[in-house]
Amino acid sequence: MSQEPPQHGGDPGQQGPQGWAPRDPSAAAPAPDPRHPNGAQDTEGRKKRPKRRKRTGWRRAIPTWRMTLGGVLLLALLLVGGFIAGYQLIDIPAANAAATAQANVYVYADGKTVIARDGEINREKIPLDRIPPTIQHAVLAAEDRDFYSEDAIDIKATLRAGWNTVTGKGRQGGSTITQQYVKNYYLGQEQTVVRKAKEFFISIKLDREQSKDEILEGYLNTSYFGRNAYGIQAASHAYYGKDVDDLDAGEGAYLASLLNAPSSYDVVAHPENKKAVLARWDYVLDGMVKHHWLSAADRDAMTFPVPDKAKPATALSGQRGYIVQAVEDYLTANKIIDADTLATGGYRITTTLQKKKQDALVEAVKDNVLSKTSDDREADRNVRAGGASIDPATGHVVALYGGVDYTKQYVNNATRRDYQVGSTFKPFVLAAALANGSTTQKDRAITPNTRYDGTNKRTVQSASGSTGYSPANEDDVDYGSITVREATDKSVNAVYAQMAQDVGPEEVKDTAVALGIPRDTPDLTASPSIALGPATASAVDMASAYATLADHGRQRPHTLVAKISKDGTELDLPARNTRQAVSREAADTTTSVLRSVVDGGTGTAALGAGRPAAGKTGTAEEDRAAWFAGYTPDLATVIAVMGQDPRTGVQKPLYGALGLARMNGGGAPAQTWADYTRAALEGSEVQGFELEADEGPEEPDPDESAEGEDTEEAGGTDEPGTGDSREKRDRAPHRTPDAASEASPASRTPRTATPADAPSPAPAAATEPADSRPADRQDGDSRDDRDDNGRDTKDDRDDQGLLGPARP
Repeated sequence: MSQEPPQHGGDPGQQGPQGWAPRDPSAAAPAPDPRHPNGAQDTEGRKKRPKRRKRTGWRRAIPTWRMTLGGVLLLALLLVGGFIAGYQLIDIPAANAAATAQANVYVYADGKTVIARDGEINREKIPLDRIPPTIQHAVLAAEDRDFYSEDAIDIKATLRAGWNTVTGKGRQGGSTITQQYVKNYYLGQEQTVVRKAKEFFISIKLDREQSKDEILEGYLNTSYFGRNAYGIQAASHAYYGKDVDDLDAGEGAYLASLLNAPSSYDVVAHPENKKAVLARWDYVLDGMVKHHWLSAADRDAMTFPVPDKAKPATALSGQRGYIVQAVEDYLTANKIIDADTLATGGYRITTTLQKKKQDALVEAVKDNVLSKTSDDREADRNVRAGGASIDPATGHVVALYGGVDYTKQYVNNATRRDYQVGSTFKPFVLAAALANGSTTQKDRAITPNTRYDGTNKRTVQSASGSTGYSPANEDDVDYGSITVREATDKSVNAVYAQMAQDVGPEEVKDTAVALGIPRDTPDLTASPSIALGPATASAVDMASAYATLADHGRQRPHTLVAKISKDGTELDLPARNTRQAVSREAADTTTSVLRSVVDGGTGTAALGAGRPAAGKTGTAEEDRAAWFAGYTPDLATVIAVMGQDPRTGVQKPLYGALGLARMNGGGAPAQTWADYTRAALEGSEVQGFELEADEGPEEPDPDESAEGEDTEEAGGTDEPGTGDSREKRDRAPHRTPDAASEASPASRTPRTATPADAPSPAPAAATEPADSRPADRQDGDSRDDRDDNGRDTKDDRDDQGLLGPARP
């Protein structure tokens, strides 16, 4: 029996699964599924899912768990990717200019007292080891108590600050010290999401690359404390007037409190906020106690340290600007640092200036010059003053007076080189003659006792004849035969011009340079007129040269800078080698002659110093400047009063200034010198001159000689008014500063190693008296005796026209 199924024709679709014809034809055509209108059928065995209820109303706004999970995963991926990208892309940038800008700080010789700060940014960067631990702990207690143990980022605080910034809720704090430092040093103060993101990544990197100490040091040097003070050192001076290492814990806690609100928490400017300030101060101190940085007993004993009053923003007012300018010029001229580098700031410059002496000089000028000016006198508007003082033993400039106020008169009168020094140059001629063993035209050695012809307008003679140069004496006075000492006392131009020719003008110039006058000084010309001081050296230059004489001819370059450093690193200063500019005998003999100028010549006002002193007066052409240059054994000082039109800057005569008919070096300059020297040396032991001087043999006065023979130095000329005959000299007025000068000098012998400890003269003896003055000033005529017996007073000398130096 065959198993093959029967074959049927027709539509195969009507056959069964085995090709058989169905018993029920309707079974071959399934009923249509209403869910599939096109007639599709569910696969065999597929279960029907229950119909999902549609989300309506508020439920449509709630994400499903699948959406939530996917969103969280996506956010995590974005955050991780963003962190990786940000960490790779954002590098630690260079510091911003404002964060690195510092002021240059100028301090007195004590190394602590600040003179001035220049630059717009008041900041002085200092190393962490200069900041006491108590001050460091105060800042940590105020800003970030867990700084040393925490990570660089406070995630919660950062997210909170970022969210508040985005939502417009204003500036928010809470950053770590590392984050604040990054903001101050590398970024800026703008509150944006981009800046916050940069701060985040830079902080993480910085925390890996720098130590906590380095970050704290940077933070303390960049933070703003109010009063235009950036950094803890500037803040210490702004609020308490001292260096940070001199602060106590209470003061440090107040400065730390300021970081929270620098302007508002200044209790001097805002006393109404004192309650809030005290609360913040307490918070800081309590934090220090909690972390065992301060004992509870010390905390309980503290009272609030009220800060000083805020100082006005006059960084370069008064003498400050002149000092800064002089120091900067010194640094650049000596190639210690160039101007551009110095302008970058951050240098701490310890000057040689001493505050006591600086204050004394300012006060002396005020009392003797400025206080005597009047708005009612036209001449007084032209008055300018300058001065400098140098320690002969060190060459240190210890005081400097540049003018009334740097913000009003910018030219520094202490360092300017445009006013003639006048007769203050004459001691250099004498020193040159003595140092070089110079002789007169008749081969007589030039000494203080050598006689010259002091006839007014006498033509200077050279070995080959007349030079054609005929200088006038002060007030055209004829002095006849006169010793070098007397000619110095009276500042006789005719004598010193001839002496310069005898020495050799080039030798005179070289000696002046050796003593300390710069070779490039304007009008320092090698001619007979050099003796009359047409050169325009500065007050500092002149003080340096006179200091050489004070130190027995030992010259050392003057300096204004004792030390300069930046970030704790010192710069090299040039070597200042001491050398013997002229022999000790030449320097000491010159000092002996200059002592006579003070004791009885044109500089007697300097006796007010109450110290043994030597000096010389000087007056520029047409009374445009008056000078007094003098010294004690331990201090050399030069004072100048100058005339200058305040609008045009043109030099002006000082006739009528300070209510005086004439301005001369023996007046206001010498009086200022005396007051300053007395105050500057107050409390110090009186030092006497120890001189090894050679006065030279006495020479007879040819005017009183029976022979009446003229010397070569008294030779006449054909110039009108320059004759040297006895008749002309008899007709001319013969004026002296005091009667003792007219006495015939007694015999004297050369002196060596003779101390001169007292300003008063000793009686004449077989050896040179201690004060080295000529014998005609010693014959029973001490200074006190002369005063009691009618010695010419300053007013008398004014009437005679003798207070000023001989003018060129």
